[in-house]
Amino acid sequence: MFAVVTDGSITSFPKGNKGITIGDNQYPAAIYTLWTEAERNAIGIYTVEIDNTNKKDEAWYINTNQSYAFGSGKVTGSYGTATAKRLNDEDAVDENGDKIKDADGNQVINYGLKTKYKNQFNVQAAGLLSRTDWYVIKAADVGSYSVPSNITTYRAAIRTKANTHTTAIDAASDVDALAALYVYNDATPPVRPLGEFPTL
Repeated sequence: MFAVVTDGSITSFPKGNKGITIGDNQYPAAIYTLWTEAERNAIGIYTVEIDNTNKKDEAWYINTNQSYAFGSGKVTGSYGTATAKRLNDEDAVDENGDKIKDADGNQVINYGLKTKYKNQFNVQAAGLLSRTDWYVIKAADVGSYSVPSNITTYRAAIRTKANTHTTAIDAASDVDALAALYVYNDATPPVRPLGEFPTL
């Protein structure tokens, strides 16, 4: 990404895929690939340096748009302070602050990160359980058949782990604490505080 600086101010952001006119001079697109940075700077074109210091993981935070500034002989693009996404659910309201109801008169809910991630685990647990549902169905249909003990143990462990996940997520005091539950360490194999669902 490039910026054109005129009299100390950024005036445009050429894409670098076509020529450019600066003052009375026309320059080919080759200046972006064949010229040195110093040569481009001499005619007022600078490579934008991105400062990601304030940028945070978008799974957990809302980043600001980048702002651009020229100073000390370079153009820098930087982010403002990121805002943590909402952790807990809240009632949806309109622009007047009135609560929003659905067609059946129920309160519309804006779900927070905790609900989002708990729902993901519940869906995952349901998917894992569905693979062994046929054992349970057969046991219900065939009187002489019983679910193997390893299957019963596995299914119980899936439900226990889902509950453990939910408890850990609910206990997170802020977004950083919630995000930390998903961070894998350097062990071999790597593990995370939430752990994983058991395998059959």
